[in-house]
Amino acid sequence: MTNVQQQLDRLTTQGSLVEVLAEGALRCTACAHRCVIKPGRRGICQVRFNQDGELRVPWGYVAALQVDPVEKKPFSHFLPGSDALSFGMLGCDFHCGYCQNWITSQTLRDPRADQGANYLREITPDQMVRIARENQASILVSTYNEPLITTEWAVDIFKRAKMAGMQCAFVSNGNATLEALEMLRPYLSAYKIDLKSMQDKNYRKLGGVLKNVLDSIQKAHQLGLWVEVVTLVVPGFNDDPEELWDAARFLASVSRDIPWHVTAYHPDYHMTENPNTPASALQTAADIGQEAGLSYVYAGNLPGRVGSLENTYCPQCSGLLVQRHGYVIQDYQITPQGTCPSCGHAIAGIWPDQPNAVRLGGWGLPRRI
Repeated sequence: MTNVQQQLDRLTTQGSLVEVLAEGALRCTACAHRCVIKPGRRGICQVRFNQDGELRVPWGYVAALQVDPVEKKPFSHFLPGSDALSFGMLGCDFHCGYCQNWITSQTLRDPRADQGANYLREITPDQMVRIARENQASILVSTYNEPLITTEWAVDIFKRAKMAGMQCAFVSNGNATLEALEMLRPYLSAYKIDLKSMQDKNYRKLGGVLKNVLDSIQKAHQLGLWVEVVTLVVPGFNDDPEELWDAARFLASVSRDIPWHVTAYHPDYHMTENPNTPASALQTAADIGQEAGLSYVYAGNLPGRVGSLENTYCPQCSGLLVQRHGYVIQDYQITPQGTCPSCGHAIAGIWPDQPNAVRLGGWGLPRRI
């Protein structure tokens, strides 16, 4: 057992997303892998494990903690202009070759990523809420690594955050189970899901199954969570127009009001041979989303280079409602009732009830805690 594993195994609690099987085995239900874990063994994520017939799960620490504009998550229809206290632990149930957070996500799976434990700090849920208050963050977001595999920890924080009048969100790969989503539903307001590809063979390379992610998008929407979907457009991997059409049509079949963010890739981790995503590729993907009938399509990661695709427009009268540059709100026109001021059309999302208080011209940058 490595020192990092010993350190992480100490910071655990008894898991509740679990089924007890015969002969001391357990089925973990935190993610759609539904790992069957025998005593002394670990799940695919490496951070949930069977200790003498009890599922132990991460608790009591963070490995990343900073205040972000909520637009960075990215959410475009969830309390624009707000600050979010973003926190992450270690581990993931996928192994994406282009992961930009691999130092935290691949701990215990890639020896090079074990350095992620150097950023670990022990903390309590009450301290997390206090830090959010001190930094005027009205949202708490579980992110950076895969939050599904640390759902119990997030729920303990979110319970306290909700009592303090804050909103809570997940930034996830969407490899969810109904059990995890139902556990989160009383506390979670918004759920950002990555739709990484519409080809199952691509998902298999990343460590997942396409159907599980599509099911999660549908389930989260049906449960009443505010869902936004991100597709990182990777040249040579998922940028074929037919595949983008498949993604857009699927999302429109769930709800035309789901915001679709098409974002730019840059080489990272194991995938360094593919070129950066050009702005023209994001424009093509966005055109496809709009033609497929999606009401809200955004292009991200290339501020100032994607024209109007950073802004929110009314799908009925085309009036400009939220003007953005990167993660900064420049103008905000949605009414307290969440409608277009020109035509009265209801704009899907979770909007501030005091539009005059929406912060304009903020820093637009994260602040480390």
